[in-house]
Amino acid sequence: MSAIAFTLSSRTSPITVADYRERARKALPAMIWAYVDGGAEDELTLRANVDDFDKWALRSRVLTGNEGQGLTAKVGNTALDLPVFLSPTGMTGLIQWTGERAAARAAERVGTRAVISTASSYTVEEIADATSENHFFQLYPWTSVRTGESLAKKFIDRAHHAGYSALFVTVDVPVTGNREGERKRGMGIPPTLSPSRVLDAARKPRWAYNFLKHQRISSRMLVDERGAAAAVRSAQKQVSLLRPELCWDDLAKIRDLWDGPMYVKGILDPDDAAAAVRLGADGIVVSNHGGRQLDSALSSIEALPAVVDRVGGSGGVPVYLDGGIRRGSDVVKALALGATAVGIGRPYVYGLAVGGEDGVAHVLEIFREEIARTLTLMGVRDIAELDRSHIMRRGASFRSRE
Repeated sequence: MSAIAFTLSSRTSPITVADYRERARKALPAMIWAYVDGGAEDELTLRANVDDFDKWALRSRVLTGNEGQGLTAKVGNTALDLPVFLSPTGMTGLIQWTGERAAARAAERVGTRAVISTASSYTVEEIADATSENHFFQLYPWTSVRTGESLAKKFIDRAHHAGYSALFVTVDVPVTGNREGERKRGMGIPPTLSPSRVLDAARKPRWAYNFLKHQRISSRMLVDERGAAAAVRSAQKQVSLLRPELCWDDLAKIRDLWDGPMYVKGILDPDDAAAAVRLGADGIVVSNHGGRQLDSALSSIEALPAVVDRVGGSGGVPVYLDGGIRRGSDVVKALALGATAVGIGRPYVYGLAVGGEDGVAHVLEIFREEIARTLTLMGVRDIAELDRSHIMRRGASFRSRE
């Protein structure tokens, strides 16, 4: 923590992800908050992503002499100092103008990496120029409606030349989820303003000032300009590029375009995980898009064990998880169930909204401290030791290994 010059005093500084969430809610206009924190339809999956971690209990062993210090993990050929990376989030400049550029800088300060979205507010080149390490690129396999041209090769080539070291292919967005909360608050496509929404934004002067001054609110990989009009065009263009007909043959073609580690993101079903691995995926990201796509889908933590059993484990591929991570203990539960590492989306966005780059770094440090403390209280020295003997369904009992 001493390396992070967080601007708030120790007396008022947030100490949990929940603290950051509350401050972010107060810092952002209601329509932007709906984009950050909302989900699809009745938000059943959104809530389950968080709540289902409570269905699991951790095994606590005492007098082991073990201090939880071993936190290193790996994504592709990249070693991480903690088993948490930043998941891709689109148009993050809407939340705080420094957006994905600041998030990536914060991640590498803490010893991890960011997955940069195709819908980022900064181009992959801009982020590469602002950082020292190689990060990862997330691909939406979009196709131009006007020309029928697949944009995958164009985006992949740009990411490769900019030095990105792993590819995450998102496969769970054939159409946009029914995000009713966003639409009700004006964040539909296109966004709609009303006098009350303009007034609400004006009541957030820091956000409004940076919004008007920097205008980092469009998907810069799609629209090479800034401003509200560009944001509307990029949002409309994203919708037009979605591909309901996307199939496994398309994934095979993407595999041929990228010669580095490739992970398939948006998998909940073990049969799909197995199909992705057969086509050359180097790993799986168990994810339901943060509860923003199919409502009533499985939570990520509920889907994880079956996917790990099918394609992970000894001799299998790494399985990552995102969705619902809010505590270091959540990370430990996911690792005990077989995840290699986890991605966080909303938690880092909360930090960005409150404190920019320093806020993101502080959120990651909170996770580091909570993971280390959780391991120590469990009597575990290293995350590599974690397995299903360390976790159980709440209400069940452990089987002793002795």
